[in-house]
Amino acid sequence: MIAAKHSRRNFFASLAALSAASLMPREAFADDNSSELHNTAPVDRGIAPDSDDFAFTPGLVYLQTGSLGPTPRPVMEHASAVWKQLELNPAFFAYQELEHAMEAVRAKGATFMGCRTDELVITTSTTDGMNRTAQGLTFAPGDRVLTTDQEHPGGRVCWDYVARRYGVMLDVIAIPPDEHDAQAIIDQIRKGFTPRTRVLSFSHILSSTGLRMPVAELSALARSRGCIAVVDGAQAVGSGPVDVKALGCHVYATSGHKWLLGPPGTGLLYLSEELGKTIDPISLQSGRASYSASSGVPSIPSVLGLGAAIDYISAIGLDRIESHNSALRDRLYAALQDVPKMRVVSAPSGPLASALLSYMLPDNIPSGALHERLRDKYRIEVKVVPKNWFNGSRISTHLFNSERDIDALVAALDAELGT
Repeated sequence: MIAAKHSRRNFFASLAALSAASLMPREAFADDNSSELHNTAPVDRGIAPDSDDFAFTPGLVYLQTGSLGPTPRPVMEHASAVWKQLELNPAFFAYQELEHAMEAVRAKGATFMGCRTDELVITTSTTDGMNRTAQGLTFAPGDRVLTTDQEHPGGRVCWDYVARRYGVMLDVIAIPPDEHDAQAIIDQIRKGFTPRTRVLSFSHILSSTGLRMPVAELSALARSRGCIAVVDGAQAVGSGPVDVKALGCHVYATSGHKWLLGPPGTGLLYLSEELGKTIDPISLQSGRASYSASSGVPSIPSVLGLGAAIDYISAIGLDRIESHNSALRDRLYAALQDVPKMRVVSAPSGPLASALLSYMLPDNIPSGALHERLRDKYRIEVKVVPKNWFNGSRISTHLFNSERDIDALVAALDAELGT
């Protein structure tokens, strides 16, 4: 395979070409002669191998990995090199060397998540994995799916679909934003089971508050009731170690474009071998390979870019990444206690905490307006929590963030809310 060895000049030139096509703002890219890159001190990029691994707009403080993670330069270069190789002889490379390479990525992903290769499917997103799961199940009118009111729409819409199409009933357990008691959550979900419950579907880490759910305990509970445990792992894989076998769930769907820092349009879906054909969607009729008659041709550069992203994350080390993220998160949690007019709703440091932290604002301070001020005045990007949950924002820090980023956010919030 052609090695992904592009010069730094060629790298930025390729990005500039995207800018010319109006795919991204021109200021996001600078060539080798850019004074913004060369006349300033290197930016602190946390534990990233190289401070130049991320192509952020100069001065941007990016605290939004939980929505869309940035793709590191080496990963982009690898995906670009694959695409260039593919175009040399598309059919020859796609159905021979690169098809084998995609299967190697699938095997790498399986090792990364602690399962067998034949239990893993490469998808386009967490939502895609959840949709395949719901579509592949057989339901009868009156069957029930148990879930929570804190699920991301991408993990909920599949169950709304089967409810409408097959007459399935949804039982939704409420989890208050400031609920930090794992046993209380388990007890509430236990009460939601009925003799007709077929599926328990929940998130590994809640998108709303970053609460780390007791996955192993809930999976064991589902098994004891003869139910399938389906986990939305969009906010977990890449932020720290995830072993699907140890978690005991039947299904685990995740994204490549968040904490794994892979190309958009990539994801992973674990389907335990014990399920057999219990989950049997159209896309898997010809098997679980990256390319098959039932799946069609995927984005080959993106799939191999996902493999490069897994290598990038693995080289740094998941334990190191989790420790780094936890330290930044704890620093933020402590500092926000002194910021007026807000209330942190995420769990304190401990087993329920994750790299996501959310705070609630009073009704007279719209979270969307504060978000715009943070972006426009301070060049800080955060997540506005959807209003169906609460009026507030969510912060997600990853390996490229630093204490300086946390301090910049706290200073900005103090300036905006302390007046």
